[in-house]
Amino acid sequence: MDISIFNVLGPVMIGPSSSHTAGAAKLSKAARAIVGKPFSRVSFGLHGSFAKTYKGHGTDVALVAGALGLKENDDRLEGAFALAKEAGLAYEFYEIDLENMHENTVVMTFYLEDGTQAEIVGASIGGGEILIRRIDGFDTELRMNSSTLLICQEDKVGIISEISRVLAKHQINIGVMTVNRNSKGGTAYCSIETDSYLTEEVVKALRQVPNIISVRAINIIPEEEV
Repeated sequence: MDISIFNVLGPVMIGPSSSHTAGAAKLSKAARAIVGKPFSRVSFGLHGSFAKTYKGHGTDVALVAGALGLKENDDRLEGAFALAKEAGLAYEFYEIDLENMHENTVVMTFYLEDGTQAEIVGASIGGGEILIRRIDGFDTELRMNSSTLLICQEDKVGIISEISRVLAKHQINIGVMTVNRNSKGGTAYCSIETDSYLTEEVVKALRQVPNIISVRAINIIPEEEV
């Protein structure tokens, strides 16, 4: 069994809790990366344990810190509210009851400067690890520990094989792929965690595949390599 030293010792973080603080910061930072566009406000819907203990464990501060782009071990994390005020970022928290979701789940709604919204649902699952469960209504299972492709496409025959062909041509190995659609023949959302850095050349090649609507790449350096 392969066990990382980070799983044994826990994450390098600003406390007090790996789940409620470090995981929360990592979660909203990942959501910020997924959104990938300027935003002026974020609302956080807190479920389960997050809703009950978020003030005492600093979950609220950590979520705002992550939305600002701060890592879970950044010394500035504790001053996130003041930093948000300086940056002009508005935020709010509310309680929500989500069925069949992990107890440390949060619904993050980003209000973009272009007038649109983006919604990311994710959970802090322990030890500083996270799981992105939903992106703009599409179910997914992203741990955000490796470089990731987010592809919006028309639900047509052969697109997934074309995506795989492009990645194989560029020597990109697929770690985890999740595909979800809103309806048969409608819009589909494909998320792919890879073992390699995703170059702009790869992104351009994917965008040229027929019936692909959009492609985003999020490059992540594993903690073991930092």
